[in-house]
Amino acid sequence: MSIRNLMSIAVLATAIVVGASTTVATADISKAVIGAFRGKLIITKGELPEGKNDKDTIAKIKAANLTSLDGEARDDVQHWHFSYAAFLSKTGATTLKLEFYNGKQLSADKTLDGIDPKSGLLTGEISINEDEGLAKGKTYTIKLVTSGNAVVASTTLTMK
Repeated sequence: MSIRNLMSIAVLATAIVVGASTTVATADISKAVIGAFRGKLIITKGELPEGKNDKDTIAKIKAANLTSLDGEARDDVQHWHFSYAAFLSKTGATTLKLEFYNGKQLSADKTLDGIDPKSGLLTGEISINEDEGLAKGKTYTIKLVTSGNAVVASTTLTMK
């Protein structure tokens, strides 16, 4: 294989990774803060806020947590973009799925790969739109589940 072909493959692989709608990372948050939110999925407009101490950080995270999310119409399709912090009730998975339920019906999902199986906190960003199954004005229970369907974090969010 020529150098030119290898460079083309590397550029294409980078474009695929950068263009993905989810990013997975872990944050430097204390065990006490992680414990305070264990099993909860926090939806925010940006990164998790940090306080002067654990008590202050917990209060700031609670204040930043969204219960509804405004979308943006593009080409007659509603789009939503948000940051999340999943305080996992159980670690060990390297792949998780973010599932959006309207009642008991699964409306949409996003697969999250490359997860650190030892971390109790997972952070990232999601972009999702109506074409993927969500609808403006509906409230969804969002569950982060393992391949064995164990729920490791959840929340409720209204899409506006």
